[in-house]
Amino acid sequence: MAGHSKWAKIKRDKASNDAKRGAVFTKIGNQIAVAARGGANPDTNPALATVIETAKAANMPLNNIEKALKRAEDKSAAAVEEVIYEGYAQGGVAVLIECATDNRNRTFPEVKAALTKNGGTVADPGSVAYLFERKGQIVVKAQGDEAMLSILDAGAEDATEDGAEIYVYTDPKDLHDVRSKIKDAGLDIESAELIYQPTNTIPVDADKSAKVQKLLDAVDEVQDVVNVHTNFEPEEG
Repeated sequence: MAGHSKWAKIKRDKASNDAKRGAVFTKIGNQIAVAARGGANPDTNPALATVIETAKAANMPLNNIEKALKRAEDKSAAAVEEVIYEGYAQGGVAVLIECATDNRNRTFPEVKAALTKNGGTVADPGSVAYLFERKGQIVVKAQGDEAMLSILDAGAEDATEDGAEIYVYTDPKDLHDVRSKIKDAGLDIESAELIYQPTNTIPVDADKSAKVQKLLDAVDEVQDVVNVHTNFEPEEG
């Protein structure tokens, strides 16, 4: 698939480190609260089921998951909503920022500051989003033709092998079903989530890559940000 970006792996490695500090639990909790608006029963809400699996994979305590679900059901609590902001990093790199927030007046200034303080800019709505398409992404810890065949038989649209991992792409509505079939095939799933996949990537040289990476890290560290998508591709060598 066009647009497979190594930022996905960089971000996942960072999330693993964040989990040790508990930072990722807040982000996942917000995602659960948003997904639960479509129904608090994961058996009938595939989006919620997927986020709960993500929470479990990050070793999020069951108590935290239950609190996030109750937050969504609490009519007196401030509603958590999905918000997407768009921006640019150095070299014209596009950045699409998914947030879950109960206060846009808090979230937008924090996102804007993370961009501008690191050499980026806020973009007008729609000026970046068209460079991405919504996809389900499953990261499978496997390699080789046999694993690839099992993944494609599970209903994946496409898959890309990257070292000891296979990045699997699905139609958004098929993410939970394909994940379940891959798991039933005996393969080890590292993560499953809805993403915005870049239709093409922008190669960035080593000097500029460090600056872009610093910007992406700063945006990702904003508390209300749950996902950062980009067409940034660090050049190798």
